[in-house]
Amino acid sequence: MSWLRASLILLWARLYLMSPQREYPLRPIVGVGVLIQDGDKYLLIKRAANPDKGMWSVPGGLIEVGERAVDAALREALEETCLRVEISERLGVVDKIEYDDEGRVQYHFVILQYLAVPVGGVMKPMDDALDAAWVTLEQLKDYEITGSLLRFLKDIGLYPD
Repeated sequence: MSWLRASLILLWARLYLMSPQREYPLRPIVGVGVLIQDGDKYLLIKRAANPDKGMWSVPGGLIEVGERAVDAALREALEETCLRVEISERLGVVDKIEYDDEGRVQYHFVILQYLAVPVGGVMKPMDDALDAAWVTLEQLKDYEITGSLLRFLKDIGLYPD
């Protein structure tokens, strides 16, 4: 094998294996979710990208290499909502695994969920969010929230019966 071909294969392998492939991943992808609470209301965003495009969830995204999970939560909240937040606690972990029609894993995320309160900024949905809304727990049923968020809210006792 020529030196150039070997170098190109190595470069491709590094790019392909090092950057997370969201759809049909080679391994689970680690991310964060931020449940932002202001009084009796919680912030939902309408997702602009798959998985679950057009459904309501909480701000969040992937953890970058070298970034602590809590710092990723702060960054994602700011990037998606223009809100500076203070993390009050880690609520738990969500396994978001979705399969395609042939039974293959199409998406596999491990999401660390945090509870936060706004401490600055003015809420405005950014690129990753089509819309945003402050909702009470009772209003959650009026929104088409993602399956993984619904299961999580039920698990921690926040989803109304």
